[in-house]
Amino acid sequence: MNRLTTSRGEFELARFPEHSRQELRAWDAADEYLLRHLAGEDGEPVALSGTVVVSGDRWGALATALAAHRPAPVQITDSFLTQEATRANLARNGIDQDAVRLLSTADAPPERIDVLLVRVPKSLALLEDQLCRLAPAVHPGTVVVGTGMVTEIHTSTLRLFERVLGPTRTSLAVRKARLIFCTPEPRPVPAVNPWPLSYTLPGDVGAVSGLTVVNHAGVFCADRLDIGTRFFLRNLPGRKGPEHVVDLGCGNGVVGLAVALADEEARVTFVDESHQAVASARATFLANDVPAPDRAEFLVGDCLSGTPAGSVDLVLNNPPFHSHRATTDETAWRMFTGARAALRRGGELWVVGNRHLGYHVKLRRLFGNCEVVASDPKFVVLRAAKR
Repeated sequence: MNRLTTSRGEFELARFPEHSRQELRAWDAADEYLLRHLAGEDGEPVALSGTVVVSGDRWGALATALAAHRPAPVQITDSFLTQEATRANLARNGIDQDAVRLLSTADAPPERIDVLLVRVPKSLALLEDQLCRLAPAVHPGTVVVGTGMVTEIHTSTLRLFERVLGPTRTSLAVRKARLIFCTPEPRPVPAVNPWPLSYTLPGDVGAVSGLTVVNHAGVFCADRLDIGTRFFLRNLPGRKGPEHVVDLGCGNGVVGLAVALADEEARVTFVDESHQAVASARATFLANDVPAPDRAEFLVGDCLSGTPAGSVDLVLNNPPFHSHRATTDETAWRMFTGARAALRRGGELWVVGNRHLGYHVKLRRLFGNCEVVASDPKFVVLRAAKR
């Protein structure tokens, strides 16, 4: 936990879930730059009148700092962890939970937006989708300010703002952060939102060959099957029976879909912290006429924190090794520990990952065993059993 100092006060902030050895802050120079600009520290203050929307807030730093505004500012995020972090940060600063209205990217946005603050996401596709969804609520008087680190703001980012909303320019860089200023103007023809995107799976990936994948914006590798998942699909366990299988960090849900097609008795739960990912998994599942579709459950959440202990037979996992722009194994470790708690005795965790990440070391430490199921020069599939 660290303290963010702004003209609106000081705020104790932390990422979610919080732990004692947390090394990554819950805000960065881009958040600070935007808050200083809004307060007028580099010119005239921005009039925060009417409905204020914060899109892409990372860990609730912006929403917490602006929580005193009335009416309550609206936070729109794809991340369940961001929503939980925002709730926790409001609470630790003595701010009522109702001071910020929390919406996901799956929710309908406000009908009118007077101030739009955009924390530029890593995914240009997610930015495109969100700007297109928010554009009908923006009017010529709307104040639009984006923020991001210089490594996150590219010519394509500015062109996107300009194409969807109106003329766009950037600020000078301050502590490796920039602001984006956009002046909305009426569009005779609204920008077309290309998301979600569908494609057909290649013919060499087992049970799902030739089927349809539906990807909402922001889901990893949105226009094709990534090579790690492709390798995993070729090496999935051939188990049969009325088992409870979890596709953990499901993304577009193609791994869980393969299980549901190969074993008509299996009950499959798709879990991801991304609202866009879970929407993609659901759409992919429904697009392929899977027998007994009521066997599937789709959950947005923090790994397996809401799953009863000892209730799962098999967990399939392709863990991410980035948290926004930071490289970290924190998420993978939470996934592994959550899987062990959720698995019944004799249950198995199957993991695919880049060879260099050394997941076998963590799995042996946690489970006391780890077997290499398959490997190639880039990837490895590992199996750990709960004993």
